[in-house]
This record gives sequence, structure tokens and C-alpha cells, in this order.
Amino acid sequence: MATPSVPTSTLPTPSENGARHRLRAVGPDEVPHVAEFLPPGATWLPAPQHTLPTLPGRPPMVGYLVLVPADQHPPFPVAPAPAETGAPLVRIDTVQRTAEVNGRELDLTYLEFELLAHLVQHPHRVHTRDQLVTTVWGYGHVGDGRTVDVHIARLRRKLGAEFRGAIQTVRRVGYKYTPPTGD
Repeated sequence: MATPSVPTSTLPTPSENGARHRLRAVGPDEVPHVAEFLPPGATWLPAPQHTLPTLPGRPPMVGYLVLVPADQHPPFPVAPAPAETGAPLVRIDTVQRTAEVNGRELDLTYLEFELLAHLVQHPHRVHTRDQLVTTVWGYGHVGDGRTVDVHIARLRRKLGAEFRGAIQTVRRVGYKYTPPTGD
């Protein structure tokens, strides 16, 4: 029996070498079972269709929710927390939606606060621009990585000269937050 020909779709973003990424439909026998990638005891469920982004003229996306028992470690490595030497110099209060740097409250827009809070909650972890757009702006955002660059520049300016280096650029990748030390 002949395998049906499936068209490939070209993504609009070129890769580093200028070539375009290609996607193709695959048969069920070509895909490893999802359970092979899960930690022991974890389960997965199809994500509700209304939570996934839709693109006009494109087939619907498929996503999954991974449920990990609370007593287990997350399936991805977490950077170790730095030894506490006192109060952190950059503090985020997500309940009152306030941010402070060295005791001085910052005047942040909604997206600036969300971006800073996300970076501070994941110290030393490198985030790509696409990850930040998806996490902070949401799936429905239409824009590019420059949006992230502009917001990072504004955040650095508001953090001040002494603490602007806490948000570091990782060239050709994205950004990471490194907690400033009180030295």
C-alpha cells in the first residue's frame, strides 16, 4: 500500500542559516509515544481546544497538559536557588502587583510588571524572545521579538544604573535574570 503524499508547510521565520523550517505530517508509527517523555507517575491529557491558538487558514493546533504529582520534582531541571544572605534586592509582590528594587518601588506598566515577575520567578534561566512573548503576552499576541527587546530596555531603565545588569542579554538567544548581590 502506498503512503499518501502529505504537503509540507513552511514556517514564516527563517532559521539562523537562512533556511526555512519545514513541518510535515507523520504517521502514528513514526511518532514516539508521549509516555516515553514523561517522568514516572505523570499523566497527560489533551488540552482543551479553546485554550490553543488558532491561525486563519491553518489546521487547528494540538496541545497536551502534563500532570505531575505534587510530591515529585518537575520534569525539567530547575536552577538552584542562591543562598539567601538577606532580603532580595529586587522584590515582586504578585498579590499587590508591586515591584521594588533595593526598597524603592518601581512604576511599571502591566506588561513590564508581568515580564519582570516572570524573569524574577525563574532566576538564571535563559528565556528566548518567543518564550517570553508566549508566556507574558499570551498566545494571541501578534508581534515579534523586538517587542520583548523594547520592554526589556524600559525595565532596565526603570531598574536604574545599579541594577540594570540583573537582566542580562544572552546573544542570539534571549534574556535571563541574575539576582543582584548586595555587594
